[in-house]
Amino acid sequence: MLKDLSRGEALSLAALVLFFGVLFAMPLGLLAKVGLTDGGVPSLAPLLEALQSGSVRRAAWQSFESAAVSGLAALVLGTGLALVLGLTDVRLKGAVIFLLLLPMMIPPQVTAIAWIQALGPGSPVLNWLGVAPPPGSPHPLYSAFGVMLLLTFQHTPLVILVVLAALRAIPREMSEAARISGAGPVYLLRRILLPLLAPTLLAGFMLAFVSALGNFGIQSILGIPARYTTLPVLIWRRLSSFGPSVLTDVAVISILLAVVAVLAIVLQLALQRRFRARVIGPPQPPLRIVLGRWRSLAEAGLAVYILATLVLPLTALLATALVRTYGLPLNADTVTFDNFAEILFRQPATARAFLNSSLTAGAAAVLLAGISILVGFFLTRPGATGRRVGGLVSGGADVSYAIPGLVISIAFILAFIRPLPLVGVSLYNTLGIIFLAYLTAFLSIGLKPVIAAYAQLDPSLDDAARVSGAGFGLRLRRVFAPLVAPAAASGAILVFLTAYNEVTVSALLWSTGNETIGTSIFNYEDGGYTTLAAAMSCITVVATVALMAGLDRAGRRLPPGVVPWRM
Repeated sequence: MLKDLSRGEALSLAALVLFFGVLFAMPLGLLAKVGLTDGGVPSLAPLLEALQSGSVRRAAWQSFESAAVSGLAALVLGTGLALVLGLTDVRLKGAVIFLLLLPMMIPPQVTAIAWIQALGPGSPVLNWLGVAPPPGSPHPLYSAFGVMLLLTFQHTPLVILVVLAALRAIPREMSEAARISGAGPVYLLRRILLPLLAPTLLAGFMLAFVSALGNFGIQSILGIPARYTTLPVLIWRRLSSFGPSVLTDVAVISILLAVVAVLAIVLQLALQRRFRARVIGPPQPPLRIVLGRWRSLAEAGLAVYILATLVLPLTALLATALVRTYGLPLNADTVTFDNFAEILFRQPATARAFLNSSLTAGAAAVLLAGISILVGFFLTRPGATGRRVGGLVSGGADVSYAIPGLVISIAFILAFIRPLPLVGVSLYNTLGIIFLAYLTAFLSIGLKPVIAAYAQLDPSLDDAARVSGAGFGLRLRRVFAPLVAPAAASGAILVFLTAYNEVTVSALLWSTGNETIGTSIFNYEDGGYTTLAAAMSCITVVATVALMAGLDRAGRRLPPGVVPWRM
């Protein structure tokens, strides 16, 4: 119990409990209190009352429909790509995986803007090829199909990551034994690999489903013109139209969104327990099934997919950023860098957005790396009290990651709209509330690599340090922190990449002077400043690619699996 802990351990555990209480239990508890109680008594009446509204029912169905269809499409597409890369002898796997995962790191609102530029009547690429839709014709992506298609492209990399990790964990001996016994590639896939991958495929679908459910950038930019309103867009429109006075109604709708997300995760865990395969091992090199004459065809298919889903929209985005007015063809007479100069040097709001996003995402990444080292230490060491506290924080991180970012922002508005007790300082409408929401939303991303790194350490390290007389602080600072620091740094970079471009969490929390990159791009596009939105999106993409390239380079010195796209 607590009396068996050293003073440093007890203080650290108390700090973690306080962290969990303020940033997880209080905001989400207040949200649950509003959405699941009636007069202070637990009740489903507020939810049922909200469902009586036709707009809420329609938005709920369209959220479920778009998430389910895009999740299924992402599962099929992502699994196929992962199997080709994980099992065959196609060349340049590292570079291909890097390019396939890039759409996941590009902000959804940037993805939506890029595709609008790529396929519309004003598309510079399609006009150059002479196959653009005629002027005045409706844009094909302003539809339910467009929303589902881009959600599919956005979340296919998630499935690729999950399936590739599972392929690395399947013991090679099983595949090799089957091949020695005469099993061909199709038989090996159908009778051995796919049954073993069943729980992983389920997890991949649920990840894509939950991510699509909470996606705001694509659903808002494509869904609003198409009158295809989903729950995140409905929440944003109601709160934007009426302000904090409708906070209670919006909180009830947020609970509805959160309930669907949490039920999906619970269903996933239950089904995974039922179909779990107990034949996993440490990460291993991928198989290299020789494709022979089919290898060129497989490589051409991968190249076409990358050209269609990455190069085409980004080329259109760049071309739009390089013309004076949206719709002009790109040529020597129309090309200009004025949009980039406007974004970088003349617009104070965009300069503030880059600074604000860098500060909040950077501070959240650094702090979460430190917290992850502490949580991972207690979670993987002997000691019931430490394990309970570590499990509490880790469980809270998993739940908050499954809940859409827009729901977390509503919870934080409920928790911090009034001044803080004792000090009387209000966090509402400040950069501080966005920073705190990032800590809640992205802890799980930073924590996973650190827990994996702790799991690879020999437990006797802690015993040896204790026997040598090292106290809690010395063991953590001189023994464990240096060993898990690479994984913590990797997690911190992933947190930074995710928070730097996000719009879902900050869409309802930003205010004038506290803009973020995501909200600025969204506001430019929403306000009709398409060329400025394209220019700012291009700068954001370049920054994202540079950070990913840096992480890839650092990954050469990290343990296998820490940098997700390195095989």
